[in-house]
Amino acid sequence: MAKEQGNTLVFPENFEWGTATASFQIEGGANERGPCIWDAFCDVAGNVDSGDDGKVACDHYNRYEEDVALMVQLGVKHYRFSFSWPRLFPKGRVEEGVSEAGKRFYDGLIDCLLRNGIKPAVTLYHWDLPLALETEFGGWLSPLIAPIFRQYADACFEMFGDRVKTWLTLNEPWCCAVLGYSTGEHAPGRTSSPGLEVYRAGHNLLLAHAHAVQVYRQKYQKSQKGRIGLTLNTPWWEPHSSSDADVAMANRAMDFHLGWFADPLTFGDYPAVMREVLKDRLPRFSAHEQKLLKGSLDFFGLNHYSSSYAAHPTLTHVLSNAVSDYIEVFKGPTKAIKKMMDYHYFKDAGMVSINFVENGLTDMGWSIAPWGVRKLLEYTQQKYYPAGGIYLFENGMAVKEQNVREAAMDTKRINFMNDYLVEIHKAMRNGANLRGYFYWSFLDNFEWAYGYSKRFGLVYVDYKTQKRTPKASAHWYSKVIAANGLVKQSGRRVGEEFVGEMEKLGQLDWVKSCRDEERRVVSHGHGHGLASHQMIVVLMLIVTFLCYTMLMS
Repeated sequence: MAKEQGNTLVFPENFEWGTATASFQIEGGANERGPCIWDAFCDVAGNVDSGDDGKVACDHYNRYEEDVALMVQLGVKHYRFSFSWPRLFPKGRVEEGVSEAGKRFYDGLIDCLLRNGIKPAVTLYHWDLPLALETEFGGWLSPLIAPIFRQYADACFEMFGDRVKTWLTLNEPWCCAVLGYSTGEHAPGRTSSPGLEVYRAGHNLLLAHAHAVQVYRQKYQKSQKGRIGLTLNTPWWEPHSSSDADVAMANRAMDFHLGWFADPLTFGDYPAVMREVLKDRLPRFSAHEQKLLKGSLDFFGLNHYSSSYAAHPTLTHVLSNAVSDYIEVFKGPTKAIKKMMDYHYFKDAGMVSINFVENGLTDMGWSIAPWGVRKLLEYTQQKYYPAGGIYLFENGMAVKEQNVREAAMDTKRINFMNDYLVEIHKAMRNGANLRGYFYWSFLDNFEWAYGYSKRFGLVYVDYKTQKRTPKASAHWYSKVIAANGLVKQSGRRVGEEFVGEMEKLGQLDWVKSCRDEERRVVSHGHGHGLASHQMIVVLMLIVTFLCYTMLMS
């Protein structure tokens, strides 16, 4: 169990420390697989920042041995990654045959991990649906998808289940449904029926999961001795005040976000508030489907990055939204009026979201709120009481890192990880049965609609040269893994102290070289740039003053 020993927070003996990635975000090797919905999405101008795509990404397809060697260097013992469905089955259908190149790649990666003492945890679907299935019948909008996903999962269990003992069927179905079928920010980018398609897609994602779990338990689990579940993303929603209205809205937000998927998997049906609000827009499960869904988790996976306040809409909020809507009407009348009239997910969820800004924001604009992970873990334990424990399969921070010098000394990320792990440990002492923590992400990577502009990685990737550079946070996390714990302290200075101490001990030569480079740049150019910048500011102030004087005279 989690313990405090003096000033040290000690995690349970078999606690699983890991890191995570996803196929489309790091693999590249696009010519060696079938196309997926994200390839098509990236091809549409304006969908992704800078027109970025996943054709090369981090070139992990050709460099996985180098990446595994880095994991070994950092002491990582568990690695979560995803299979690219179209890499194994280019058109999505098992009956058309497996790609031998795709199978060879995943065989090689899994075997390389195991040779190096790293246990693989495989996600079957991390958003890269074969484009052929989207084109043929609408992908996740069609009930045809569940039996096809079952066949795909069955084939994966048969090919790789002798070595893979932890399976996740889906990654973040909330994102697949809401961002793909309501807001259109993610592939396949649909917005035509945002109050209907979002719930149809979510429904079919749940049924696909249930079918995959059924086939695993019936055919493979006893002999392969593995476990299966999925992972759900959610912020923690904190009431903005103690008023009954705000408390009710925070509960509603949790039900629309986490409960939408967790309730059917645990209790067999959607939360009552969703039924009440959505009525016939929310699909219904048959008695057989409810039986398949209920209890279809061997563990409870969570992805958590941030927390927000949830408030009941006030007259001010309503008027503000109305003004925004009318402004949109003047920009584009047809689309804006349709948006005002249509149902959509966020209108259904109902709450006003307010950022917690006291600790600042990440480069994604998300609140840094370590207390939220503690409350989420305790809530999950108390409401769902997962028999196989809880796993935090993603937690991390995007930091603005414009070059390798900035990235190599990522003290903000260390502070973030430290503060979140302190609160995680507190939740465990309070009864949350958390059994593993996986930092997102191992490598900087393609961050979906943001392209390569956001960096979450423990390892910096120069996308032009594909050179990998472990950041300070990678070395800090390595020490946490080795100690199976951390010193209890506030994260405000943890990162700075860690880098400084390692530099004094001569254990981080890479920091010295980065600092030397930073000083060289300052003394041979940046300093002059700063002086020029200051001169420009002074000149602008003088001109402004002269103009003001002339106007007043």
